[in-house]
Amino acid sequence: MSGYVYFTDEQKQRANAVDLEDFLTRQGEKLLRSGREKRMDSDHSITVRGNAWYDHASEKGGLAIDFVQMFYGKNFPDAVTMLLNGEQGQVYRPSEQRRPEPPKPFVLPEANWDMRRVFAYLTKTRYLDRDVVSVFTRAKLIYEDAEYHNAVFVGFDANGIARHAHKRGTYTQGEPFKGNVDGCDPRYSFHFTGQSNTVYVFEAPIDLLSFISLYQRDWKQHSYVSLCGVAEHALLQLLADNPQITKIGLCLDHDKAGIKARERIKNILAEREYGNVFSLFSQQKDWNEDLQLWREQMATPIAEQKQTVHMA
Repeated sequence: MSGYVYFTDEQKQRANAVDLEDFLTRQGEKLLRSGREKRMDSDHSITVRGNAWYDHASEKGGLAIDFVQMFYGKNFPDAVTMLLNGEQGQVYRPSEQRRPEPPKPFVLPEANWDMRRVFAYLTKTRYLDRDVVSVFTRAKLIYEDAEYHNAVFVGFDANGIARHAHKRGTYTQGEPFKGNVDGCDPRYSFHFTGQSNTVYVFEAPIDLLSFISLYQRDWKQHSYVSLCGVAEHALLQLLADNPQITKIGLCLDHDKAGIKARERIKNILAEREYGNVFSLFSQQKDWNEDLQLWREQMATPIAEQKQTVHMA
């Protein structure tokens, strides 16, 4: 759009009130459920809710107009025009006016009487090692919720009080549910504390468990933390609670959002004078994809593997 374009205050207000979930869906973007918000499939660090957005990697957010300017590279007039009319002249529905909701107290979901469904999902669908899953289950760090049979990954504080829970759906059809329980304290997400000076950092609980399943030798000596996203709060709390930890391995996803978060966390750690920070990269997008590929290769007969290599 060229030349000066004038928008009335009413037009600007209407553009800024556009529901971003509706807008992005009409643009062909795929959105993933993330608690009460939606997360962009193309950039997992960005969540939207109504007409508001937040980039967890850069720790910036705002409303609809500056989102379109930032994400689509539009100037102000083009961003307003896109929000009001759309590429085919569509009018997007405005976000409902919402009063701020009071924070909900943190309560763990009711546990199911057994966890057969979750155990089968973790070991047979996600290929996690049975013994590794059993260790976390016995420590009450993993259980199955009674209502939806989600896998629940619990985070405790230094006093053994549950402060965080991340839920992951176990149904294999469609996009599985995943999100944190309302009222979670992000400083205490799913983690395991060992005695050594090393901690390994992951985005998701299943990636943490996949890494241990792949590299099991003396794994209980070390510490592991899942950020349940890409924010650094849980890592910093674990370091504060465990001053013996001086060596930090960043094992975030091998994608755009993970690489961006990795660099941001490195800078935060450098400001706090943590000098021994290193990166480990999965061969695939994440550690569970690496684990699944390894399991499949192990299950392939030797003769078939040789034939595949020869044909390649």
